Amino acid sequence: MSPLLRRAGRAPAPIQDITPANAGWTYVGFEVVSLASGKTLARTGIGRELCAVMVQGTAAALVDGQSFGDIGGRASPFDGLPSSLYVPPGATLNLTARDACEIAICSAPAQGLLPPKLIPPSDVGRETRGKGTNKRYVSNILPDTTPHAESLLVVEVTTPGGNWSSYPPHKHDRDALPDESLLEETYYHRLAKPRGYAIQRVYTDDRTLDETITVQDRDVVLVPRGYHPVGAAHGYDLWYLNVMAGPKRIWRFRNDPDHDWIMRA
Repeated sequence: MSPLLRRAGRAPAPIQDITPANAGWTYVGFEVVSLASGKTLARTGIGRELCAVMVQGTAAALVDGQSFGDIGGRASPFDGLPSSLYVPPGATLNLTARDACEIAICSAPAQGLLPPKLIPPSDVGRETRGKGTNKRYVSNILPDTTPHAESLLVVEVTTPGGNWSSYPPHKHDRDALPDESLLEETYYHRLAKPRGYAIQRVYTDDRTLDETITVQDRDVVLVPRGYHPVGAAHGYDLWYLNVMAGPKRIWRFRNDPDHDWIMRA
């Protein structure tokens, strides 16, 4: 099995639990928890900001006792836009499930310069990227164009079955602004039909890293460096949640020169 692939765990343990230590990198942390109705999830980021994304279900949200009401509401990540909650480092997040929930907790280093902030569906930017079998639908939760986080970049992408995504292949593994930024990244994959699959390749120019990975429902692929395109198998719509962070909160990427002609075409 690829060292970049993290298979889903089973409840009551977290579905995913990725830390900088067990990923072998510096910035990105990522956790996914399944929460039964009436149960409460509590998290405090020590020196790290958090973004809780309601993958599915509804939960009552508190940050240091301040109520943000009920957040979420979609039946699955394929049913509407996300509700999310930004939590600064040192603050305690409590989420109490109103029904069965799946919650992603994204984290990255921060100093504590920003207050808690609810990011409702109405604040999520939508865009369509690509054409034909390269078309996918993007929901920007914490893009670099908004000042709602110190380090975190968070985005959802839905890719129809048979289409490609994160394509043409691109990378962001050099601190070489304004041309390219250094960002670690996780891909949390969900499939509308859970018995389906998708393919993700992670590779570098010199091929010292070159992994082609079959991903199943609720798997994570780590992208420490290199290009990282995704293909959704025919008949199986794919959704993934991206979390990125690095030394600077800016997304600048470089397309693989061998495939950049696709953009020009």
